[in-house]
Amino acid sequence: MDIEELQAYCLKKNDVEETFPFGDETLVYKTNGKIFLLISLNSNPLQFNAKCDPDKAIEWRERYSSVLPGYHMNKQHWNTVIIDGSLTKKQLCEMIDDSYGLVAKKARKK
Repeated sequence: MDIEELQAYCLKKNDVEETFPFGDETLVYKTNGKIFLLISLNSNPLQFNAKCDPDKAIEWRERYSSVLPGYHMNKQHWNTVIIDGSLTKKQLCEMIDDSYGLVAKKARKK
């Protein structure tokens, strides 16, 4: 998955906006004003931060060396995912979907 595929995947979800609130090196995706994905544009290989259920976050980290505690984020609820080929596109999309779902669900409750 490259940056264009990642952007297209995020933007096809409902009520998503693409922003740069932290400068031009970090691409941020929000739904209902809440962040669900951050992409580091200067990282090589490409990487992103995704929100995750705490138990599932630990499970992903234990299974894959390319999934780390969220860089500059709450380590309990966020993972940093390095796109180095060790995870399938389906797995990457699952993480993005889970992150979007957690944030959208919380926004709907409020």
